Amino acid sequence: MKSLLPSLLLISTLLLTACESPGYNDNPSQVMTKATVGCLVATDFYAVYFSAYVKPPVDDVKMSANDKKALFRSFCKDIPTTGMGYFTADVVGEELRQTPIGIRVVEQEFLGGYESKAENFKDIRTIAEIPAKLYPRGAVEAQAQLDKKGYYAIYLMVGGEEAISDEDKLRIPLHVGVDPDAKPIGTYMTIGIASILGLALISFVAFRFMRRRNNP
Repeated sequence: MKSLLPSLLLISTLLLTACESPGYNDNPSQVMTKATVGCLVATDFYAVYFSAYVKPPVDDVKMSANDKKALFRSFCKDIPTTGMGYFTADVVGEELRQTPIGIRVVEQEFLGGYESKAENFKDIRTIAEIPAKLYPRGAVEAQAQLDKKGYYAIYLMVGGEEAISDEDKLRIPLHVGVDPDAKPIGTYMTIGIASILGLALISFVAFRFMRRRNNP
């Protein structure tokens, strides 16, 4: 029994760690997850590493310490403040470097349901558009004024005007006005339940061990 205690402690620790693993999109056809450099956004055919930077709409003199810190921080899906957004997508694979890519930044309306499903959003306004061109170095860049809180999306249209089907459009979702460090309530509940179960299991094993030791 004594040998089981370290193993159970290790299992409980792994359970808690697994509850905190990041994920931004559970759509199997398009996935957005954290990566070492930027965030990996991928479809069944294309993939990019995406990063967003936002300059808050205030003068440097009026900027708080948090605003100035945010200038040097990159974001993935969740962006805390409105302002001028600067977007970079580093393409994966040689094919995308040899294919024209058009860029469109739109404001979207959330229709309800799961936020991870692209079909639950409707484009309501185009705020920036860049004609298709080649990016031989693999760095696709754009900028747009994110003037209000809410939902946005960046479309990378592989092939430019020929990108008619959804397979040729890589959608990068954005949610402006939310804390990127905040965890959903479901995550906290899962962590809490896992903690309680882990502590209960450890307590039970410790109780059995002490009982057996006191009653040989």
